[in-house]
Amino acid sequence: MLFVDECHLCWGDTCGYVWGRTDRRIEIPITNQRERQTYFGALNYTTKEFILKEYDTGNGENTKHFMEFLQEKYIGKKIVLIWDGASYHRSDVVKSFLSSVNDGKLSKDWLFTCILFAPNAPKQNPVEDVWLQGKNFLRKIWQLHNSFPLVKFLFKFFLEHRFFDFPKIDKYSPCSDLI
Repeated sequence: MLFVDECHLCWGDTCGYVWGRTDRRIEIPITNQRERQTYFGALNYTTKEFILKEYDTGNGENTKHFMEFLQEKYIGKKIVLIWDGASYHRSDVVKSFLSSVNDGKLSKDWLFTCILFAPNAPKQNPVEDVWLQGKNFLRKIWQLHNSFPLVKFLFKFFLEHRFFDFPKIDKYSPCSDLI
């Protein structure tokens, strides 16, 4: 069972707030806010491992590619994705992919099962907390950021070398029979 979400990391995201005098605004210059990287991420409910993949944008084709990536990682295993209702999750490309991998099987035997979070409820998805932890890490070390490639490296390194176990994940223990 995997919780899935996408994140768009922008060069300006690395600059947050800092401590300073309350009567004076502190600004950190941002050289180029247009540099951006899209990530697809999946949090494994059982192992608490976070799987991350970079893409140029979030769309149906990249969603399908990420699902194929997960299929390669979990060869021969049934995969349950729990994600939001983003339009590209419901795209024709994704529907076609799901149809091809689950073709002719009973729903209990599907290789991919997709479950939606409630509409407009990002707080339900534990991956949102993972993204927040990654961005907060970057904000804490903002003074080291001299290039966007370095920011992307640090973000990816932080997320791929941690296990994420926080109370929100435990809310889904009744769903563990889906595994």
